[in-house]
Amino acid sequence: MQIIQRIKNFFKRGGYALSGQTLKSINDHPKINIDPKELARIENNLREYQGDYPKVEYINSMGERQERDYMHLNMRKLTAEYLKSLVFNEQCEIYVSDANDGKENSFKSANEFIQHVFEHNKFKKNLADYLEPTFALGGLTVRPYVNAETNEIEFSWAIANAFYPLRSNSNGISEGVMKSVTTRVEKNKTYYYTLLEFHEWKKGEEGKPLYVITNELYKSDNEGEIGKRVPLSEIYEGLQEQTYIKGLTRPIFNYLKPSGFNNKSPHSPLGLGIADNATSTLKKINDTHDQFWWEIKMGQRTVFVDDSVLNTLPDESGAPPRQVFDPNVNVYKTMRMGDNQEPIKDVTNDIRTEQYISAINHSLRTLEMELKFSPGTFSFDGKSVKTATEIVSENSLTFRTRNDHVYEVEQFIKGLIVSTLELAKAYQLYSGEIPSFEHIGVDFDDGVFQDRTAQLRFYGQAKTFGFIPTTEAIQRIFKVPKETAEEWEQMILREEGAIDPTNI
Repeated sequence: MQIIQRIKNFFKRGGYALSGQTLKSINDHPKINIDPKELARIENNLREYQGDYPKVEYINSMGERQERDYMHLNMRKLTAEYLKSLVFNEQCEIYVSDANDGKENSFKSANEFIQHVFEHNKFKKNLADYLEPTFALGGLTVRPYVNAETNEIEFSWAIANAFYPLRSNSNGISEGVMKSVTTRVEKNKTYYYTLLEFHEWKKGEEGKPLYVITNELYKSDNEGEIGKRVPLSEIYEGLQEQTYIKGLTRPIFNYLKPSGFNNKSPHSPLGLGIADNATSTLKKINDTHDQFWWEIKMGQRTVFVDDSVLNTLPDESGAPPRQVFDPNVNVYKTMRMGDNQEPIKDVTNDIRTEQYISAINHSLRTLEMELKFSPGTFSFDGKSVKTATEIVSENSLTFRTRNDHVYEVEQFIKGLIVSTLELAKAYQLYSGEIPSFEHIGVDFDDGVFQDRTAQLRFYGQAKTFGFIPTTEAIQRIFKVPKETAEEWEQMILREEGAIDPTNI
């Protein structure tokens, strides 16, 4: 029986990997077929986001080849960090409206469950952190899973280089692969374990969709390769090769991409980093900054001194005396001036500070245009960037760009809530109703961008003249779902009725 079982396991786990074949790249897997240009773009984005640039090679005055660090200005990170701070902060309010108050299966129970899960996972803080690499690299994937030890819903996060789509349509990505890498040292040798987690749909009983999660583990001693497939038990004790989940209507994972169309690969469902269409401008900024730094480095005071005015140090070996400088000074250089020439000559050139600052600021203006940020957003001469109040008061391009990304983040959060509740219900951790997107509210705390007093005055006058119902005004001012706005209206009416003089 053991031999038969081993044979079954061999075929179930995929002979293509266990027969000795090595996956050099993710595209070598038969289920995965990603445009190599997309993979290269994401990896390049990651290197620039990390500030990982090759050293600069140059020939010194002695004709020798030298290397130095590339002094870049990491605008890929700075622009992503700036946009992240405008889009999301930890004061954001996320809730599920209670449309059926008093019933056992109500949205109130869904809201309480989600608040616990988000608080347990520090969701707001993590999302605020992960939005930066999302905007820099072009994507983020989050999936809930059940921690068998604690019976809690946990979140697994994957940036753009750790997620690969398998199937997609105009509504999004329905099947995909998440990758995680673990290292282990054995006998002074480092091994890299890559776990590929496949999320796919199959037909179940009576033709109903069945959600299947398949885990595959690969091992390699080369960081740049996926490696050969090995048993999961090598590092993941108890992890199932396949898990089947019934009752889901959407994928467990949720993919977030920055707003905008992927013009680099029009048929790809993956997103672009916000600076992916400004790579040439980023290079100009970096090159100019590097040259500016090198000019400062090389712009120290330089004085040529005729050897006739230098002190000499006798050589004990009998060689001619050596001309010496103060060992703590690197300003002076010896050179024979010739007859009738000044013995000391200062050849120091002024550093072209204004020209470099002007060139960098010109490139920053171009970058603002390409990123759809308002003029004056960035500056290299120490001037302050615009405040949030100025951005709104000027009806700025930055504010409109920010709103485009806010919509994508809002839809992502709503999808994650539905996926979390469906997963919890499948594992009997939650027994309430599953809300739709319409019953989920996300208030991004736009107080710094919107004058609430002006909004209240505007909608209050519109209500007074009968141009807008009270419920609609509450929804627009406080960003709450319709059901919550209706509850608030009823509470207001009851309070007004309680203080009516005719009721006293």
